[in-house]
Amino acid sequence: MTMPALAVYAVTEKGARLGRRLADRLGGALYVPNRLAGVAGGRGYASLSALAAETFGRVPAHVFVCACGIAVRAIAPLVRDKRTDPAVVCLDDAGRFAISLLSGHLGGANELARLAAEAVGAVPVVTTATDAAGAPAVELLAREAGLAMDNAGATRRVNAALAAGGPVAVFDPLGLFTVADPAAARFFEWVAEPAAPAPDTPLVLVDWRLGPETPDRLYLRPRVLVAGVGCRRGAPARDVLDLLETVCRKHRLAVKSIGLLASIEAKRDEPGLARAAEALGVAMRFFTADELATVPVPHPSATVAKHMGVGSVCEAAAILASTGGRLLAPKARTGFSTAAIALGG
Repeated sequence: MTMPALAVYAVTEKGARLGRRLADRLGGALYVPNRLAGVAGGRGYASLSALAAETFGRVPAHVFVCACGIAVRAIAPLVRDKRTDPAVVCLDDAGRFAISLLSGHLGGANELARLAAEAVGAVPVVTTATDAAGAPAVELLAREAGLAMDNAGATRRVNAALAAGGPVAVFDPLGLFTVADPAAARFFEWVAEPAAPAPDTPLVLVDWRLGPETPDRLYLRPRVLVAGVGCRRGAPARDVLDLLETVCRKHRLAVKSIGLLASIEAKRDEPGLARAAEALGVAMRFFTADELATVPVPHPSATVAKHMGVGSVCEAAAILASTGGRLLAPKARTGFSTAAIALGG
């Protein structure tokens, strides 16, 4: 069965008809008890808990048209982490309130509650502290800026400070954490050094470099690093990923700041490279041997030249794909793979 982007669950006939309106307006699938399968064109289910277990990890957004207690019991065994849990909203079957129940910020339940409320004329109920205080949520600002979170546990300290009115310090040498809304920007204080101006002020660091991980230091990772990779035929993705993690750790670089993998055209069909890129959530770029040969590198190899027709793959690919950027981590190798990392120019 193909999973929709939104699942709407009803438990009563009245709820099924409201659920139909929601599913039609928001573009989702409606699920109803088997005894109501002929009502509102819903797909029948025998057990709500069993259905939720099937859909929870596969569908990004869920609306339960029922009492909150029913929804909570259905999803309780499935809840794991706010960074990965889907959005869950609960509506009463009279359509009076749309309650953001789970994953309000990262999962998008707060916005889903607002959309659901608009669709049926309900009142959206959002209880996250920053929203209640009229403050921005750092997770959403990071997402809007295209920045990945590291040390994500620190979001609690940062958002608590935002909900209390701020300030939160921001170290952003690349100028990527921009807050266009003046009402939101007033909660932040930009600093010139990677240190908070006061002991009780949490710090957001927009940086590709590793640093101390403490409860009040949230790292937002810009995708500014390029990893050049070479490998033997059939090299496993795990070997490539482990090598990149080792190289990053050694040179104090953040893996989440890798935004591109680059290699030689002859490796385009290597499944290990493709799987490594997929695991990192990045694209791949390939260069011909002639293109790579134009790049001066610190560690050319006669063995690589013999087999690939060019003296360097990983270092040359990293530099070339970073548009002349600076090589931060020179060639490192395992028995299967080589890797080098450059900072985008």
